Amino acid sequence: MAVSPGTITNADSASGGGEDEGKHVKPFTPEKAKEIIMCLQQPAVFYNMVFDWPAQHWTAKHLSEVLHGKQIRFRMGTKSSDTAPQFETTCNYVEATLEEFLSWNCHQSSISGAFRDYDHSKFWAYADYKYFVSLFEDKTDIFQDVIWSDFGFPGRNGQESTLWIGSLGAHTPCHLDTYGCNLVFQVQGRKRWHLFPPEDTPFLYPTRIPYEESSVFSKINVVNPDLKRFPQFRKARRHMVTLSPGQVLFVPRHWWHYVESIDPVTEEDHQARVEEAITRMLVCALKTAENPHNTRAWLNPTELEETSHEVNCHYLNGAISAFFNHYGTSEVVETQALRTNREYTIKEELNVHNHMEVEQIGSHNLSSETVKQEAASPFGLDLVPVIPSSQEPSSARGGIFENDGEEFVSKNGKSFGKLPNTKRQRMMSESENAVVEQVASDRTGALSQTFVSTDDLLDCLVNPQVTRIVAQLLIQGKSV
Repeated sequence: MAVSPGTITNADSASGGGEDEGKHVKPFTPEKAKEIIMCLQQPAVFYNMVFDWPAQHWTAKHLSEVLHGKQIRFRMGTKSSDTAPQFETTCNYVEATLEEFLSWNCHQSSISGAFRDYDHSKFWAYADYKYFVSLFEDKTDIFQDVIWSDFGFPGRNGQESTLWIGSLGAHTPCHLDTYGCNLVFQVQGRKRWHLFPPEDTPFLYPTRIPYEESSVFSKINVVNPDLKRFPQFRKARRHMVTLSPGQVLFVPRHWWHYVESIDPVTEEDHQARVEEAITRMLVCALKTAENPHNTRAWLNPTELEETSHEVNCHYLNGAISAFFNHYGTSEVVETQALRTNREYTIKEELNVHNHMEVEQIGSHNLSSETVKQEAASPFGLDLVPVIPSSQEPSSARGGIFENDGEEFVSKNGKSFGKLPNTKRQRMMSESENAVVEQVASDRTGALSQTFVSTDDLLDCLVNPQVTRIVAQLLIQGKSV
């Protein structure tokens, strides 16, 4: 919803981006990515385009250190099931540091803290519309961590972007932007996007109150609509997608969108402990079995603890116990277990599920002739369309797309048929495939390709994306 000072137009020329020679190749060149953005008329998710952005290693804790006590304005809303939208005019506001926000989310906020009047179980907090240029005015080097030139907009970086950080339940009311399109890079946590095409505007009951330049709001709470008062909303075609870290969502001009944070802010620290315990157990078991009398050949000198299987089992059980002790309810555990895998990106997901996205917004100077000249559909494993949802939203649902087996059609009329679960799983596991390919390519050398060493096996077994899946399965299994 934030609008950058610049605009995205056909006059912009493409340029090279943050791609390193010899490493995993990005699926689209900057020129092709820009062509897609300028022509595409439906929302879509880009995969494998930001894996080398420095911002992918950001965490909320890191940003709190960078900002070093800087006061940020947080919008406070209630976790209610009201049918009325929570417009910004009805919310309260708090001036606090990012560190105070993180403490509040960990239930460690002092009674005299900035959030003292807000029960974490009843309120959410949202630092939205935070322009990089103002937020990081004394740390301008951080602008270079965002490389929008990879999408064909030379010279654009974080300076023209906005940052969004929110707790579980934080959201923006359904609205459309009167000019500009959106590119949203999810860095940490997940956000669920509810999108509606421009043609559905009459069914969204538009209003300019509250007034905001370039924003048209809907009178409807699209996740809990009052259908007696707004019966035409039944005709609206909801498109729904859950955006995970490492993914970039393209939202075309004039598409309505409601965005909600669906992950707790700091839960990942606890899952990270479980993941690390799994890694430790596997590494120690296999390497000790390979060479039981020389652990120093593979154990870093900084690791002074025992490496026995018994000790490692105790460590793993302690990590899982800490996870359950922190959350206590099966509802939160279920949400955690459903989290999808992601590549760390500007908003990387460390453990702080603050939903930070970097948005680049601009306008389309798009002629009908340009659209007609569009080539064959660009959709595939690295560019997935957001398709209409056949079911009402549910905050408990996981996955990237919210409908099973839906048929989707490109704007040139070509049908892609049904999109079964197996196909979707292939799409969602593309980043894992890239990692496997990279590991395989790294192993080409003097050794024969038919020889698999213990280290080769460990490279696969303790790959961060693999241990994350295992941790989720363990947590989910123990929560039953």
